[in-house]
Amino acid sequence: MSTIPSLVKEMKNEAVTTRKMLAAIPNDKFDWQPHPKSMTIRRLATHIGELPSWVTMVLNTSELDFEQNPYAVPVINNTTDLLAYFESNLATGLADLEKATDADLEPDWTLRSGDQVYSVDSKAEVLRMSYCQIVHHRAQLGVYLRLLDVPIPGSYGPSADEQGL
Repeated sequence: MSTIPSLVKEMKNEAVTTRKMLAAIPNDKFDWQPHPKSMTIRRLATHIGELPSWVTMVLNTSELDFEQNPYAVPVINNTTDLLAYFESNLATGLADLEKATDADLEPDWTLRSGDQVYSVDSKAEVLRMSYCQIVHHRAQLGVYLRLLDVPIPGSYGPSADEQGL
C-alpha cells in the first residue's frame, strides 16, 4: 500500500484546522508576543503558513543548509495575506506530494548549518516531522490567542468557545 495517499489525506485534513486558526488572528495583534523569548504572532503564523512548502523542499532537495540558505522571513501584516501565503504553499506542497512515489520518500534528507548536522532522516520521516511542526506551532498559536481572549476554533472537535463554555 502506498504511503502517498495517506500523506495527502493528512495534509488536507490538517489544512482545515490550520486555516481556521490562522483566520482567527486579529490584524491588530501581529506584533504581540507573550514573552520576550517567544515569537511574535506574525513570526509564528508565518512559520505555520510556510510549513506546507517543506513538502516541496524535501521532495526536491537532499538537504537544507542554513549556512548556504539564510532564512528570509516574509513580512506579512494581515490575516488575508497570511491565508493567501498558506494557501499558495499548501497548493504547491500538495501538487508535489501527489506527483511523488513511495520511492521518492526513501532517500535521506539532511538538516544542517554548515558542518553542524541537526538531523539525517528519510524524506518520509522529514515530511511527517513537518506535519508535526504544523500541529505543534498551531497549538502555540492557540495559547497566544487564548491569552488575548480571542475565541479558539475547534481542531478535532468543537472548542470550549464553540461550545459556549
